[in-house]
Amino acid sequence: MKVQSIDAAGNQSKFSYTEAKSSYPLSNGQLIIINTNTNKLSYYNKGKLVKTFRVATGKASSPTPTGKFKVVNKIKNRPWYKENIPGGAPNNPLGKRWMGLSVGSAYGIHGNANESSIGKSVSHGCIRMHNSEIEWLFDQINVGTTVIIAKSSSTNGQIAHSYGIAIA
Repeated sequence: MKVQSIDAAGNQSKFSYTEAKSSYPLSNGQLIIINTNTNKLSYYNKGKLVKTFRVATGKASSPTPTGKFKVVNKIKNRPWYKENIPGGAPNNPLGKRWMGLSVGSAYGIHGNANESSIGKSVSHGCIRMHNSEIEWLFDQINVGTTVIIAKSSSTNGQIAHSYGIAIA
C-alpha cells in the first residue's frame, strides 16, 4: 500500500510503502483474475499464483464485461455458430478450447484463429488466449471456478480483496 501523511497545514510527507494483510481467508480453490487494463489473465490455485498469460480482451465498442463470474462449461472444439464454422477448424475464431462464463452464453475464455491479436483490446468481449496456452489452462480449470474480470490499475491482490477473496 502507498501511504502519505498530510498535516493540518497541508505539509506532505514522502510516500512510504507498507504491506497490508487481508482479513479474508486465503482462497482455497481455483481462481482466475483477468485485468483488461493490462490484458493479463492470472491463474491461482489455493491462493497461490500458478501462471500468468497475455490475453486479448474486448475493444472499446464491445468491452469485456467486468465482475465476478463462474466457469459454467468447458467445450473442446466448439463450433462458431455465427459463421457456421466447425469446431477445430483452423479458421474457427474460438480456437480448440472454450470455457463459458456465467455472464451470458456469448462470453468465454477461448483460443483464437489470429495469434497476433494476443495482448490487444480487439475482441467482441471474450478473452482470447494463445491456443497452446488455453489448452493447458483448460486441463487445469474445473467448471465452477471463480473468474474475476476487472479494468483496474490495482494489483491482483487488491482486485481479489474487493470481491472478498484473499490471495498470497
